Amino acid sequence: MKPTQRRMGRPKNFSTNEKQTTILALDRALDVLDALAHANGMTLSELSTHLDQSPATMHRVLATLHARDVVEMDPKTQAWHIGSAAFRMGSAFLRRSSIVERSRPIMRELMETTGETSNLGIERHGEVMFISQVETNESIRAFFPPGTLSPMHASGIGKALLSCYSDRRADQYFRTARLTGFTEKTITRPDDLRDEMNRIREKGWAFDDEEKAGGMRCIAAPIRDIYGEAVAGISISGPTHRIPEDAVEQIGSLVADAAAKVSRGLGSS
Repeated sequence: MKPTQRRMGRPKNFSTNEKQTTILALDRALDVLDALAHANGMTLSELSTHLDQSPATMHRVLATLHARDVVEMDPKTQAWHIGSAAFRMGSAFLRRSSIVERSRPIMRELMETTGETSNLGIERHGEVMFISQVETNESIRAFFPPGTLSPMHASGIGKALLSCYSDRRADQYFRTARLTGFTEKTITRPDDLRDEMNRIREKGWAFDDEEKAGGMRCIAAPIRDIYGEAVAGISISGPTHRIPEDAVEQIGSLVADAAAKVSRGLGSS
């Protein structure tokens, strides 16, 4: 018996031209989800203004998504939020890999050892996307909800991942990257960032010294898979008064050790 051939689900006249394949109604629905994901609730009128669409169009989109529990409305405020179905769909992204599962106990151990919040992030379309966090019990702490994005050049995990780039990939990054300054300590010159990448390679960990937000520091290291490729980064973050400069080297070693543990769990030698 011949094995059943799996159909790919691609039409014969399939085109990779985005303008030809985009479905306008679906595109609008995804715009709504993206807007709600970045806001703490939005009313119909706010969505209409934000997306430059008519209230009638937005109402139809929301009604369709609401019927599938992808969005939900707070009856008191009339604000729309991401629904439970969207959460379930998004969680499937994390199930694609065992990184989150394998990192979690090590992140908790790192948080308990350092006393600071531990984070897990991956590269996503040229930015760092945080996918997991173990928060410290301290009242003042860093908070990055899953899905939060941060620029590569101004975050500990981002710089740790940049340090693993090949020369060719680094050149490509610098051709298109916008090294936006967020504080007076942000690295905004390509040559300075290249020097920083070299230092990170030598040490094995990266240091974000108030480069994204004043008063906050972050120490990160790359996580590698069975092929030795950097697939994620682990970090601790907290206020400067709890991460003084004379403790950075010691914490850096702890973070690098944590990254190595996760890497071994993924099959890295």
